[in-house]
Amino acid sequence: MSVVRRFIAYYRPYRRTLLFDMLCAVAASGIDLTIPLLLNYLLKQVFPLSDQDRVFRQVLLVGAALLGLYLIRMLAQYYITSWGHIMGAKMETDMRSQLFTHFEKLSFSYYDKNNTGHMMSRMIADLFDIAELAHHGPEDLFISVIKLTGSFLILAAINLQVTSFLVIIVVVMFIFSFYYNMKMRRIFMDNRRKIADVNAVVQDSLAGIRTVKSFSNESLERGKFERGNQRFLESRKQNYLTMGRYHSVNGFLQGMMYLTVIVSAGFFISRGSMPVTDIIIYMMYIGMFLDPINRLVNFTEQFQRGYTGFQRMLEIVDTEPDVSDRSDAVDAGELTGQITFDQVTFAYEAEHPVLSGISLDIPAGQTIALIGPSGAGKTTFCSLIPRFYDVSEGAVRVDGRDVRDYTLDSLRRNIGVVQQDVYIFNSTVRDNIAYGRPDATDGEIIEAARKANIHDFIMSLDDGYDTIVGERGVRFSGGQKQRISIARVFLKNPPILILDEATSSLDNESERLIQQALDMLSKDRTTLVIAHRLSTVKHADEIIVLTEDGLAERGDHQSLLEQAGLYAHLYQLQFEVA
Repeated sequence: MSVVRRFIAYYRPYRRTLLFDMLCAVAASGIDLTIPLLLNYLLKQVFPLSDQDRVFRQVLLVGAALLGLYLIRMLAQYYITSWGHIMGAKMETDMRSQLFTHFEKLSFSYYDKNNTGHMMSRMIADLFDIAELAHHGPEDLFISVIKLTGSFLILAAINLQVTSFLVIIVVVMFIFSFYYNMKMRRIFMDNRRKIADVNAVVQDSLAGIRTVKSFSNESLERGKFERGNQRFLESRKQNYLTMGRYHSVNGFLQGMMYLTVIVSAGFFISRGSMPVTDIIIYMMYIGMFLDPINRLVNFTEQFQRGYTGFQRMLEIVDTEPDVSDRSDAVDAGELTGQITFDQVTFAYEAEHPVLSGISLDIPAGQTIALIGPSGAGKTTFCSLIPRFYDVSEGAVRVDGRDVRDYTLDSLRRNIGVVQQDVYIFNSTVRDNIAYGRPDATDGEIIEAARKANIHDFIMSLDDGYDTIVGERGVRFSGGQKQRISIARVFLKNPPILILDEATSSLDNESERLIQQALDMLSKDRTTLVIAHRLSTVKHADEIIVLTEDGLAERGDHQSLLEQAGLYAHLYQLQFEVA
């Protein structure tokens, strides 16, 4: 019931629309119930009259009444079909906005464990079924209650004994529906998981299509897709087999209602206790009686689809981000960039600590290089400063204050990150550079591009800064994308800079241009450089050597060479290779 209450809360902004939708449903249902009564009036009160003119006048009056009722029904049906659906679409939009906003709040750890294809499935397929339930659910339920109650009262007034036989069959139908309701919930949830798996395979394969083709592994990807697709087919097959049994038995029970009326009414007519005309009205109301039952049958299926989709949505919405603002967090303002690691330990969930007992002071404005073997925790070390992850023990302080005391937004405004794996959005070059500061002017964007050594290249493009870069920047080389990301940080102009292997895997010319841009970018900022090429960090103010055992060595280039330790060994290896 808590899930249902949370679902109902989404109606609050549209309660007027919902109320009028229900009023229209009442009007349409009431008219449907009234029409057979008018026919009953003609059969019993008008047609037996001997005065033909009077009969015709009564028929015209009934016809006029029917015309008025059908016009009202048409308007009510228009509102239900149009604005009722619009209400459902608005609720879907609200849910999608809430879901996307929550996705944006979730920590890196959530994305480390969850697949993008699964998330896309919840954003699109699940929410569509929820929107259908949001519109049709209350309406179908309301109309069904009105028509069932109204039909039962009218039928009972005609002949209570025949109606009592119908009630027995209706009770059997509801018990049967409740039983299959439980079965369908499990099946629909399995459907959603299986289609989410298919979406995940498609997203993974298409995102890596260049790698797929370069290894000629199209058949391998097709195999993965077909396995997921077949699992989804099996799940759907179970779904349709269950639905087939459900609908066929319901159809049989509906037929039994007609059979019951014919046999029981025939018995009473043969005994003279029921007029023949009543069976005609009875048959019309049986159709009226079956309509809400069919609506309830459809509602059952619709409810299970929407309910399971809403449950999957709540699984995400109820996931608390690992990293969030404290209740007393303050705005960081403009930081100077002095960083302190105080006995910092960090582990990914229950794994072995990546960092253990790290203590380190980084003065504002200095350039610090982090080197060491892969897996030593260099990227993790830097990720703790902007709180991409929170420390397991100890504290990271900036300007003497624990980073957890600052609001995330204000802390991250003071930090610029240039990564090895640059993400370029499928938009214009201008938009991608302006991502560093969305309110920047064209002049500021151009100046940032000049400092990043990318302006001349941009101007050589046909559309200049209005050039569309393609999905993930596919039309640009690695060096060009890297310089665009550097331009973003120039535009942001933060006091703290993190360079995570920003020049690795580039050709010599690209590396030279990028290194020039990075040297300019690092000026007068606290800069942390993660690098494997030691030639790029030997001019750093201090070099930190991290290993799996923690902080192994620290000092400037010359002093570390004189220590003849791990740094000297790594430098000698690279020097010999060069």
